[in-house]
Amino acid sequence: ITANSADQRAVVAEFLWGAGTRFRILGGGSNVLISDQGVREVIILNKAREVRFLDHEKKLEVTAESGAGLASVARRASARGWGGLEWAATVPGTIGGAVVGNAGAHGGDMADSLLMAEILQQGKQREPWPVERFAYGYRRSVLKDRKSEAVVLNATMTMAQSTPDECQEKIRAFVAQRELTQPPGASMGSMFKNPPNDVAGRLIDEAGLKGTRRGDAAISEKHGNFFINEGTASAQDVWELIRVARSEVAARYGIDLELEIELFGDWDDESLQSVGATSV
Repeated sequence: ITANSADQRAVVAEFLWGAGTRFRILGGGSNVLISDQGVREVIILNKAREVRFLDHEKKLEVTAESGAGLASVARRASARGWGGLEWAATVPGTIGGAVVGNAGAHGGDMADSLLMAEILQQGKQREPWPVERFAYGYRRSVLKDRKSEAVVLNATMTMAQSTPDECQEKIRAFVAQRELTQPPGASMGSMFKNPPNDVAGRLIDEAGLKGTRRGDAAISEKHGNFFINEGTASAQDVWELIRVARSEVAARYGIDLELEIELFGDWDDESLQSVGATSV
């Protein structure tokens, strides 16, 4: 089901909750691995993308519906000379996904940028949540494990007055850093969260796993936390690489890598338990 506005998304979610029908919301799909066996749930394709820039009493705010692209919003704000979201200009995905997962890059994240978001919870009215209510942590929020019970309709970010040139210069620096450190090609971004006081890519690299392949899926030679589809890789190919990386890092360093991506669809429960994941 396609939702083209926040209001449509709310109506669809309320209908499906009322019908007792399970559903998932798919935005940009940038950090989602969908099972080869498919998804036995209703999928709401989120195309609610309205963006409004508010300049009132020297307070700058941008409000975007949850299906708007995070990078697009950041670049549009920067073109106006509004600073604060430059870190997001290289981050794929949607505003809604960024709010739920506390997306971040280059020293910035949603916890620092978000003012409030409008949330619809099952059985409740739409209500504004201030940023404090999300209890943000590293790539986590209170909504992370409650996506079947609540949806993000829109979000408001605070901005700072800057200039287009200053904003664009920051973005160019972030783009250059990304190109220097991250591989090109088809990937889901970072596969694992960084463990406390360490870096997932370093652990995978030192475990000698760069270049490891399963089918057309390969662990990048440039960055160990990026798994690249070099042709027609299946979800199972990627899944097998995930298991290899977690197993080797756990055996060498006693560290259990936690997935940063999400799993959609039907997965073998025993396999999920072996990597500490849950099917969503």
